Amino acid sequence: VDEFLCRLGHDRIAVVVEPVDQGANRRIFLVLDQRCIVEGAHQDRAGAEVLVVGIVVLLHGLEAGQRLAILGRNGTGKTTLLSTLAGLREPEAGSLLLCGESYEKLGLRRAARLRGLLPQGHLDAFQSTVLETALIGRHPHLDRWAWEGREDERLAREALAAVDLAGFGAREVHTLSGGERQRLAIAALLAQQPGLYLLDEPLAHLDLNHQIAVLDLLSRRAGEDGVGIVMVLHDINLALRHADRALLLFGEGRTLEGPAEAVLTVETLSRLYGHPLREMRDGAARYLVPE
Repeated sequence: VDEFLCRLGHDRIAVVVEPVDQGANRRIFLVLDQRCIVEGAHQDRAGAEVLVVGIVVLLHGLEAGQRLAILGRNGTGKTTLLSTLAGLREPEAGSLLLCGESYEKLGLRRAARLRGLLPQGHLDAFQSTVLETALIGRHPHLDRWAWEGREDERLAREALAAVDLAGFGAREVHTLSGGERQRLAIAALLAQQPGLYLLDEPLAHLDLNHQIAVLDLLSRRAGEDGVGIVMVLHDINLALRHADRALLLFGEGRTLEGPAEAVLTVETLSRLYGHPLREMRDGAARYLVPE
């Protein structure tokens, strides 16, 4: 298992993962220094400071085209981690760089062109149509007093079609079902066209066919456009099918990160969820089910 290694050094623990190739064909979306933490630190028996949240395993960055699935029990910090990666809250220590620059230096507009966040909930305080809501994703690309143009509308309509909402443009948002509203939020993110997608439970409220369709769509974006994807998932088998790497948050600072095939095993996931699992195979494919 490609579990990260820790070495004591002065007053901190350095995270050692695979070396980074800075070749011309490789883009690094997200880089955190080895002191970047989300919620604090504790002292180990030797008195050294131990970083306690899985954010440090992203030390060497998320590569273009990579899909990282984050799994863990409720309350282990998955949403906190995504919010920190999105620049919505400050880490307790260390620095966070997006495409080589801090959020402070990037500013709100440039940051929104580089990364997009899909939160768990959606607040619709005012009446608006489906198309108007999808067009919100184009706002980072507009000048301060500019209105959306034909190209923005084209991109928004393409995004709606990509999530099976073609023909819904004139519908009021408040008339949508929970699953339709979730797909609309994903469409707005597609219209935003960021290089990095941060997705907090993107499959929430979706029926099975739309779960698969959304994950297939994200995988195509990663493969064809080279976007980086970080997504919180609860379905182990969908993570196996649609993630290149996996990050497990056990709580209390215990994490495991590496290739999805190596990390998502019966042993690690039984430990993660506190419930025994067993593996089933169908040819080369494998599935994990609860005992």
